[in-house]
Amino acid sequence: MAEKIFRVDMSDLSVKSEAVPTAWQGLGGRALTSAIVAAEVEPTCHPLGRNNKLVFAPGLLSGTRAANSGRLSAGAKSPLTGTIKESNAGGTAAQLMARMEIKALIIEGIPAESQFYALKVTADGVTITPENNLIGCGNFEVVEKLGLVDNKECGLLSIGQAGERNQLSANISVKDPEGKFRSLGRGGLGAVMGSKGVKYITLDAAGTQKSVPLVDSDKFKVAAKTFAKALLNHPVCGEGLGAYGTNILVNIVDETGGLPTKNFRSGHYDKHEMISGEKMSEMIAERGGKVKHGCHAGCVMQCSQVFVDKEGKYVTSGFEYETIWAMGAHCCIDDLDILAQADSIMDDIGVDAIEMSVTIGLAMEAGIIKFGDGAGLLRLLDDVKTGSPLGRILGSGAAITGKTYGLTRVPVVKDQAIPAYDPRAVKGIGITYCTSTMGADHTIGYTVATNILKCGGFVDPLQKAGQVELSRNLQIATAAIDSTGLCLFVAFAVLDDETALPAIVDMLNARFGISMIVDDVTALGSSVLKTERAFNQAAGFTNAHDRLPEFFAAETLPPHNAIWDFTGEEIDEFWNF
Repeated sequence: MAEKIFRVDMSDLSVKSEAVPTAWQGLGGRALTSAIVAAEVEPTCHPLGRNNKLVFAPGLLSGTRAANSGRLSAGAKSPLTGTIKESNAGGTAAQLMARMEIKALIIEGIPAESQFYALKVTADGVTITPENNLIGCGNFEVVEKLGLVDNKECGLLSIGQAGERNQLSANISVKDPEGKFRSLGRGGLGAVMGSKGVKYITLDAAGTQKSVPLVDSDKFKVAAKTFAKALLNHPVCGEGLGAYGTNILVNIVDETGGLPTKNFRSGHYDKHEMISGEKMSEMIAERGGKVKHGCHAGCVMQCSQVFVDKEGKYVTSGFEYETIWAMGAHCCIDDLDILAQADSIMDDIGVDAIEMSVTIGLAMEAGIIKFGDGAGLLRLLDDVKTGSPLGRILGSGAAITGKTYGLTRVPVVKDQAIPAYDPRAVKGIGITYCTSTMGADHTIGYTVATNILKCGGFVDPLQKAGQVELSRNLQIATAAIDSTGLCLFVAFAVLDDETALPAIVDMLNARFGISMIVDDVTALGSSVLKTERAFNQAAGFTNAHDRLPEFFAAETLPPHNAIWDFTGEEIDEFWNF
């Protein structure tokens, strides 16, 4: 059975199975979603109209036994930013698609009538059926009513109420092995899925192969073992993330003076310890939750967790640093129980936790509620859930909320909210925010690894020297990693362990029977970035859009009195490769 592409046209409810074009055979994950979007989507189209397409693709190593290889990519033109967009998440979908030898699932068109549908994907094709019973339901109710919580052979991609309403902050939820959800988060891809009239997609791999075929299984096993060892031996991948989750960063980033506080007024939050990874881990252990938890099968880092309340009842999992920062230091709320409850609500509604939480901070900036008002935060999320007029504004994201309330202090780039590192104090990540092809996004070139965690060397976060080159190199590497289906966090080991990257190359060669070298990985990453940038340029984006909001260059950031001091010409040097 050869790999194939399933194409679903929602305008006439037709399904086609296609052979993989030669140009796409060596691509997977982000490289493939961006290639398809660039080739088939008119860059100037309305992202919620009939001419946009939603593409899902497992990574090149998904479906194998490679550690941390279970990421699924989704791509489209973003309704939030207007740029090309790729988002990836763990869960079970990538492995199941790969096992069914589905190279990509392309959803195009919009229904002729106002009707939602369910898609059932098997190795043999896609079945489209009207869906009426689950409209208006959150993600938790969807997975429960479909009886998929414990079904390891059937994956689920679904949208909540926000996606049904085409809200620009809406995400796509991906069921994990325990029936909880991971998120294809940023850029409003849930709104694209909603615009296509698709409420949920099931991926049924029952009866298929348990792992994808390997051209050289012996060589793959050796390389996979080397790679897993590199991850487990790394202090971040093998120790820190498992012990405290990504939230280990709260105290670290605060200590460097780069923890954005009260809508980016300071780099220090005086109650940072109350929302830290150490505090969270302590609470989880005392209450009988899980300090370590994997978002997909084969994860050796276990950086997720299961957060429970005082009675030991489940609240949320995948409680990430960026979410905790955005509701915590950014909104000045120091109660992890409230933050966990809010995280659960956002997972159920189906909104990007970074975009939504930064937007709540802007609601505080506008005086709708006060900074530090945890109960108010929960009330505003209820507005988003019910779709009240205020909820519709907030659900449209930070940029629209800022414009609606006449705010000038709006931390966005290309209309996407800036995440959990102040670019004045961590200048490398500022370059990433500016030049990212998808709006402000820390994951697309995580210079924090070198600026703060000193992986792969050290570039002083408060100095300009070396930041453009650092961001460029990491964005190229990340684009390649996103194409393999590997978790972004493997980059820590790639930066520090000389065996890690060659092991990835060896796994790819053994999987497909090819002869890649390390330089080919760099070439792949560069090609992905150039493809994405060309799409954006055709959509009307210029270098003038690669800039931070002006308050970053006008206000110094305590406690280091750091300032954003890059010129436009210096930022534009990024694209000289």
